Amino acid sequence: MTHAVVLAGGLARRMGGGDKPLRDVAGRTMLDRALDALRPQVAALALNANGDPARFAVWGLPVLADPVEGFVGPLAGVLAGMDWAAAQGARWLVSASGDSPFLPADYVARLHAAREAAAVPLACAASGGHTHPPCGLWAVALREDLRAALLAGERKIDRWTARHGIAHAQWPVAPIDPFFNANTPEDLAEAGRLLHKAGHNP
Repeated sequence: MTHAVVLAGGLARRMGGGDKPLRDVAGRTMLDRALDALRPQVAALALNANGDPARFAVWGLPVLADPVEGFVGPLAGVLAGMDWAAAQGARWLVSASGDSPFLPADYVARLHAAREAAAVPLACAASGGHTHPPCGLWAVALREDLRAALLAGERKIDRWTARHGIAHAQWPVAPIDPFFNANTPEDLAEAGRLLHKAGHNP
């Protein structure tokens, strides 16, 4: 059983602050687009964000705060998701960035296939010659190891995943890179243009 956490807790400095996933792309929030893509692929969904969870109440999902203080990066959000998934009895957690509005319909299946083919406990999305470390598949059984690493000061996803073995699942970048993420107002505008060009519904 696979659960999913959407990492929505970034500080959005390049957007001027606030919750980046709540910014609109062609009339819908990036968070809505990410959740719509993930919902058919997993058994349950949660959000990872710090601060007042009430701002996400309209989505009716669990809002998981980082279990390690100090805004230490996406690994803390992954650990929050792992703890939640473990409490639900799930063996696998998929994470996705809340500022990725084009997540693919085969996201979870392709990550699992890559992991199984390589016989490793972790998988990461890749496209266009780049890996996307926050977008991955995680064995929930590794959560205590991750917790210990974070408490010891580890912040780099790639360094921690390399300790356990990680597969890379590749996606094409045409017509849209499924892992395009919007970090600036210009990126938001570009995302809207990409949607229009690809004929996606708003």
